[in-house]
Amino acid sequence: MFTLAHLSDPHLPMPQARAVDLVGKRATGYFNWWRNRVQLHRPEALAGIVADIKAQKPDHIALTGDLVNISLPDEFARASRWLATLGTPDRVTVIPGNHDVYVATQWRESLGQWGAYIAGDGQPPAADFKVFPTLRRRGPVALVGLNSGVPKPPLLATGTLGEAQIAAAEKLLAELGREGLCRVVLIHHPPLTTESRFKRLTDATAFQAMIRRVGCEIVLHGHNHRSEVARIMGPQGAIPVVGVTSASAAPESKYGRARYHLIGIERETAGWRITLDIRALKADGTGCEPDGRIVFNGGAPSALAA
Repeated sequence: MFTLAHLSDPHLPMPQARAVDLVGKRATGYFNWWRNRVQLHRPEALAGIVADIKAQKPDHIALTGDLVNISLPDEFARASRWLATLGTPDRVTVIPGNHDVYVATQWRESLGQWGAYIAGDGQPPAADFKVFPTLRRRGPVALVGLNSGVPKPPLLATGTLGEAQIAAAEKLLAELGREGLCRVVLIHHPPLTTESRFKRLTDATAFQAMIRRVGCEIVLHGHNHRSEVARIMGPQGAIPVVGVTSASAAPESKYGRARYHLIGIERETAGWRITLDIRALKADGTGCEPDGRIVFNGGAPSALAA
């Protein structure tokens, strides 16, 4: 069995900013952090999640975005140092979230600092957004990374993939399907048409149409800070679309306690058996505990825990 740990939206602590850095949308986000979000995201909760991931010793870790908050230069440097404590680039795959692309920045000073965690196999550290979709093969699993993070006006947290990225992903997923790999799609925004218009993926309809044509085995996302499951119909049946709670969520926050998902993938005669174990931070913060299980393609799925 191949095991994949999926976490998202760690929202690392915000550094103090200079007035000159707080122009436009950053000013709104900075004020909102210190007024509200600082109480929702706790570094000690994230530390507990990371410690449990390391104790579980997964084969790989997938992080679906929002490492930072308002894309300050110092945030990217801090996140780069934090990623080094999570694992090496060959063991951790990262895609951006909307907060990682909160405003337009120079790639070298921002996401470029994580380039080795973003790049596909055999590629140099990612140098710009043209790298997407990315591909990493790990055993029987193909991790396909997409970028839905695009700078948006104030008060909008929407994402967009764009026609070119969707077309490239379709071609890649079709090729991987012919190879018989378990295709895991990583995206930050939930690719659903039911999301709020202020936070949705603007081309979710086009993404779903692509998945209906070529399929994949599972889609993993973050963004809305909830552990949840939806489905998109693919060529061979329903494809699970799985979101995860913020990895730094405070126990008393509106998102509930921090969680990550430990995903077991194993081949069966008729396809793939995917077991999703939800692990949640204990109420006292001393490690994690089981918080539900769902099995796809290998039995009746159980419900996500509240």
